[in-house]
Amino acid sequence: MKTWILALIALAVGGAAFGWWWQNNRHPDGVEGNPTTIEVVRRDFSSMVLATGAVQPQVGAEVRVGARISGKVQRLRANIGDAVTKGQVIAELEKADLEATVTQRQAELDLDEAKLAAVQSLLPKEIEKAELETSQWQATRNYTEKVLARQKELAEKNAVSQEEYDAAQERFLVAEAQLALAHKSHELATTRYREDMRQAKAEIARAKSALENANVQLSYATITAPIDGVIASVATEEGETVAAGMQAPTFVTIIDLDRLQVDAYVDEVDIGKIQVGQHAVFTVDAFPADEFEGTVTAIYPKAIIQDNVVNYDVVVNVTTPYGDRLRPEMTANVTIFLETRKDVLAVPAKAVRRVRGKNVVYVLAGGQPEEREIKIGWKDNGWIEVAAGLQEGETVLLTAPDATLQNGREMP
Repeated sequence: MKTWILALIALAVGGAAFGWWWQNNRHPDGVEGNPTTIEVVRRDFSSMVLATGAVQPQVGAEVRVGARISGKVQRLRANIGDAVTKGQVIAELEKADLEATVTQRQAELDLDEAKLAAVQSLLPKEIEKAELETSQWQATRNYTEKVLARQKELAEKNAVSQEEYDAAQERFLVAEAQLALAHKSHELATTRYREDMRQAKAEIARAKSALENANVQLSYATITAPIDGVIASVATEEGETVAAGMQAPTFVTIIDLDRLQVDAYVDEVDIGKIQVGQHAVFTVDAFPADEFEGTVTAIYPKAIIQDNVVNYDVVVNVTTPYGDRLRPEMTANVTIFLETRKDVLAVPAKAVRRVRGKNVVYVLAGGQPEEREIKIGWKDNGWIEVAAGLQEGETVLLTAPDATLQNGREMP
């Protein structure tokens, strides 16, 4: 019996000694437990930025639809949650006065067109009459000119009296004056026709513009959906009179749920690392098990300051099909992945100390610790990239010698 008891005691002591040795001398990949040394190894470093944000409609995916004219709401065809398509009628205002205005403007246009038709029909005839009168007096003038020439020859031979010669001369002068008057009448008729045509066409253009404006005003009485989407809110009722002033009254708000994005609010410390095109993933509280992917598409230059904390809005375009799982204003937990550095030298962060303003590690050289300054890079999951100062395979201490710790402090 004593032999068995002694054997059990020996086994327990040996197990405890082995456990102590295991805890103080093993070197796993994740630097678990409490090893005292570790070799400089190569690792892949990936960096990421964590941010909180919200699901929001993209620019143009949320539209507040209102009326551009004042009037009484005659019919409202919208309820919250209804799906609408672009061009679908949402509401109608009373149209009686607008339709009367359209009718009046149409009558004015018809009248102006009738005036133009009259000008085109009558004035050319007046021009034709003036042309005939001009031809008539041209012929009379030519005839009296010949008569006057013959009377002049006869008067020189004393074959006619002076009175007959003077009468022939008078008839010639009258015919010449009548011809000049006919020319002026023809010129006046032509000018009048040209000016009346110009004025009539201008009146028609004005009437058409007035009619078009009346039709546009009438079209404003029918409010249609500018985009495909879902009605998110309704701000009026049938029978209510709306007044359009400097700002159009809102009837409904439409959101296109197929065009959503995430606005991630990134701290000013990390915003310099973010670039357009970086990959991102996010989750929402409503579906914590679902992970949605996206891409950074914009970084807003204006800061958002809340409680003295400076953040910047980083827009993430959702690339994962999300169906009806995402809604505006949902809280999003966003992870933005930065660049990856592969196969770089690394040591555990706990092996690096800050001594006299320098980053140092303690390397085992000939069995003795040697302080060595290093240049560090990225940090990732408890490891630090060594940009310069160490070689792969060198052994570093995870805990600094006591004498050295009195003059420095550990890296945070």
